[in-house]
Amino acid sequence: MHLLLHADATNNSQIFKLCKPLLISLPSFIKFQSQEKRMAKLWSPAAFRVLLTICCVPQIMLHSHVSAEEHYIRQPPRSVIQTPNKRSESDPQQVHISLAGRGCIRVSWITDDKEAESVVEYGKLPGRYNTMATGEHTSYQFFFYKSGKIHHVKIGPLEPATTYYYRCGGRGPEFSFKMPPASFPIEFAIAGRDLGQTEWTNSTLEHVGSKDYDVFLLPGDLSYADFQQPLWDSFGRLVEPYASSRPWMVTEGNHEIESIPIILPHAFKAYNARWLMPYEESGSSSNLYYSFDVAGAHIIMLGSYTDFDEDSDQYKWLTADLAKIDRKKTPWIFVLLHAPWYNTNTAHQGEGESMRNSMEELLYNARVDVVFAGHVHAYERFTRIYDNKADPCGPIYITIGDGGNREGLALEFKEPKSPLSIFQESSFGHARLKILDETRSHWSWYRNNDSDAVIADEVRLESLSTSKQCWGITDGQESSSSSSASSVTKDEL
Repeated sequence: MHLLLHADATNNSQIFKLCKPLLISLPSFIKFQSQEKRMAKLWSPAAFRVLLTICCVPQIMLHSHVSAEEHYIRQPPRSVIQTPNKRSESDPQQVHISLAGRGCIRVSWITDDKEAESVVEYGKLPGRYNTMATGEHTSYQFFFYKSGKIHHVKIGPLEPATTYYYRCGGRGPEFSFKMPPASFPIEFAIAGRDLGQTEWTNSTLEHVGSKDYDVFLLPGDLSYADFQQPLWDSFGRLVEPYASSRPWMVTEGNHEIESIPIILPHAFKAYNARWLMPYEESGSSSNLYYSFDVAGAHIIMLGSYTDFDEDSDQYKWLTADLAKIDRKKTPWIFVLLHAPWYNTNTAHQGEGESMRNSMEELLYNARVDVVFAGHVHAYERFTRIYDNKADPCGPIYITIGDGGNREGLALEFKEPKSPLSIFQESSFGHARLKILDETRSHWSWYRNNDSDAVIADEVRLESLSTSKQCWGITDGQESSSSSSASSVTKDEL
């Protein structure tokens, strides 16, 4: 409060504007002090400089990053939604689930009660729990913010395509989820980058939830907390109705970094504590990149904001992960990352180029089917590409960065239009990827710019796993177990 008054007294409106969001979230004992001596000590020049650094540097850094992007025009966003906790301290909140290895689910939630148990009871009938699992818990501190007790419990083995009912911590409401099927068909819902927590976010989630699906995929930028940790809690409560009933598989974006040189050198503190993904189950050493199998698809989640050069752990892990894939068992390969490798929007130009230069050949040689990205607040679908050229054996690249963030949309695309870019539009929305069988799938992107989900782009896809052309197979030869058959021509895209 006094820092705000100081900014006002010195007519520093920029400091006031940038620091207010963090300052108003400080504990009351810091904002208001009734004893004059404590006030004098707290607001001494030395203490003022420290608090100014802690509270304002994150916002100034974020503001600087945003300012650099203001050369393009954004469509006005809708209001931010803050979802309060309406349960007791001991009741679970922010419940979400994720796939955690073959036939297993990880249940995650938070309690304000530090004594609450990390247990999940579950069964196939409502209110009848014949199995119980115990897990682990963690918490973290971020400046003056102290998280609740964060629980992670792995349950299973579970039967595919089966509904389970569960309760967290031995109390509170009952939740349910449906396990994904063991074979095709399977359907993914995909909401793009910067899902955030605005009225657009709510609209997108309602559209996603209006039709059944098996797994939800999100390529980064979840809560848009940007150092304001209570927004992580609000986001968890907002998505709970959806994330507690279907597995949510996510990767990190730039808004999850939340680090400050020297002051807060360890990035992704909140993200790693709250959104534990199956990295250990996939042989990764970091929660920032991992993979998983579901039905006949292999999904790889890459980290745009951790090391990715040839000497990095991520590069070595990706090389080993791709080498293990048997295309007869998992004929489809999909990759998700945050910063797009191909992008004709004027926003975020070239930000994924270094990663593309490092890793694109790995994905091409593995005959990855589709690469999904976010970061750019728009939708764009490319043809199959390798090294900036149309290539029938390269992945299709799709940017789906329009989940509902608070910043609005990136409306401008480069002119003239690139022949590699098949479809482009700046609207909020979500997508569906339905894999029909080993060779065929259907992609559809739903625009919800008018609060109604309407299919604006759709295309039939064919797996590269059986493409004789792409695997160098001549007539009379058979593919090996790690490579099998069918590509899609440019006309089919």
